[in-house]
Amino acid sequence: MAGKISKEELEELREAFGKVDLNSNGFICDYELHDLFKEANLPLPGYKVREIIQKLMVQGDKDKDNKISFDEFVSIFQELKSSDIAKSFRKAINRKEGILAIGGTSELSSEGTQHSFSEEERFAFVNWINTALEKDADCKHVLPMNPNKDDLFKAVGDGIVLCKMINLSVPDTIDERTINKKKLTPFTIQENLNLALNSASAIGCHVVNIGAFDLREGKPHLVLGLLWQIIKIGLFADIELSRNEALAALLREGETLEDLMKLSPEELLLRWANFHLENAGWNKINNLSSDIKDSKAYFHLLNQIAPKGLKEDEERIDIDMSGFNEKDDLKRAEAMLVQADRLGCRQFVTATDVVAGNPKLNLAFVANLFNKYPALTKPEGQDIDWSQLEGETREERTFRNWMNSLGVSPHVNHLYGDLMDALIILQLYERIKVPVDWNTKVNKPPYPKLGANMKKLENCNYAVELGKTKAKFSLVGIGGQDLNDGNPTLTLALVWQLMRRYTLNVLEDLGPDGEKANDDIIVKWVNKILSEAGKSTKISSFKDKEISTSLPVLDLIDAIQPGSVSYDLVKTGTLSEEDKLENAKYAVSMARKIGARVYALPEDLVEVKPKMVMTVFACLMGRGMKRA
Repeated sequence: MAGKISKEELEELREAFGKVDLNSNGFICDYELHDLFKEANLPLPGYKVREIIQKLMVQGDKDKDNKISFDEFVSIFQELKSSDIAKSFRKAINRKEGILAIGGTSELSSEGTQHSFSEEERFAFVNWINTALEKDADCKHVLPMNPNKDDLFKAVGDGIVLCKMINLSVPDTIDERTINKKKLTPFTIQENLNLALNSASAIGCHVVNIGAFDLREGKPHLVLGLLWQIIKIGLFADIELSRNEALAALLREGETLEDLMKLSPEELLLRWANFHLENAGWNKINNLSSDIKDSKAYFHLLNQIAPKGLKEDEERIDIDMSGFNEKDDLKRAEAMLVQADRLGCRQFVTATDVVAGNPKLNLAFVANLFNKYPALTKPEGQDIDWSQLEGETREERTFRNWMNSLGVSPHVNHLYGDLMDALIILQLYERIKVPVDWNTKVNKPPYPKLGANMKKLENCNYAVELGKTKAKFSLVGIGGQDLNDGNPTLTLALVWQLMRRYTLNVLEDLGPDGEKANDDIIVKWVNKILSEAGKSTKISSFKDKEISTSLPVLDLIDAIQPGSVSYDLVKTGTLSEEDKLENAKYAVSMARKIGARVYALPEDLVEVKPKMVMTVFACLMGRGMKRA
């Protein structure tokens, strides 16, 4: 060994490892390394990156299992400290401007643990939250926060700001009636943090390594990581063709709507910026980091999207382009931001962030520009098949959020398109304890230009084979080709069985001797708990029409945590559809508040969707068994 590693370095390496280990399975594999280098935006040609990854895998993987464990990761740094490979690797991991090393605020900090966080992100997020929640009376006790101090890390400690930010990103996720706002105690704060974390998970945030304790302690890197996910979901909500048909203006020759629908929000934003830059006669950009550092593309973008006063009640805003010729990059960036401010869009970046090419904050800056001034017109009279444009169903969105909350990589933006190479499905198998042979059976990107689809199809065939043989799923009539084609019905049939098994596994881990959980066992348990608590409700199955009132769910929550449900808020008697929805919203938020990670939506209860109803009761059973 080339020298001992200090406790501080070890902690730093553990955090670095966490950044690279996207699926949090305790190992790093080559596609996660690819992802890391892609994110890091290092000025390296593709072949060089592949070479570095190959060497890291060869030299780091001591036990030759084609994965790098944390111990192997540590030895890479001990043995390769001075080599170019290690330097590139370290650079990729630390590719954040303004990283601050800080001692944690927990007990451990006395032992000298260190975590790094970005001051730029703190500054950006604080300003965004201050503006977004400025008029919210429930946040007056912590707002406005000082962006240059650590106010943010204290402000999230009672869970209220987090709950409010989640509702801003995905309205109605949390029923406001369930947020504890007055006379807070450690217990009611814990409930708020449960509510925030379980709701964040339900909208697709990856919160596996974050607990209520971390938020109460205000651990900066975890707070910023969670906030970025919440903010990004809100910023990206409308950058999606079915919610914003004018995006069809970005179609290129020979493309169909289906092609455009396959693009991620990041890719759509880049295409949107280039659409306006082309109209301005300016060069195309390939990224929102190195290509925007001189602010010139931004000047042209602002000039193109600024309102021209042509619509009724639209005030014309002329962008002052004089700063464009400023010699100094920093002064030019500042002049550009002064113009962005005139559009009410000076958010997320400072002049320094622009010049440094901070990819995360520049992405947020451009997403905010798009949301306020898309400056696109829906194409009329062109040969566009609008029937292809179907929005996501509730069920599809729930499945997608569930996958993303488990930290699969890459992020799933489109349920069918993003599963066509089966890599996501294979990661989900690992989550349900079905071993995957990544070394000999799985083809990983980048795929060769020729025969790429063949490689993806092989993955899909393997995914179906695993389902039939190892997971013992019922996959009659489903083949790899169906996943590869993005067949909605058959893909959903497999995904549902994955989610169901994941939900039941949680129960088996808690039950006596790993007892196999099934629908009957859950129904019996629910009725037993309801009856023991003296509740009058019961259910016959997950199709029981009584569930549409949400009363059995609320009674079960109150049985698990007595006194938690405020029955004066619950509608009883003959219920209208609106009453049922109000009850269901309250029930879903209450379930999350007492610690059940519920992914289902209120509408699933009202309409009594048996699959989703099963997951709600199973999650509550898991919660109840933990308390027992």
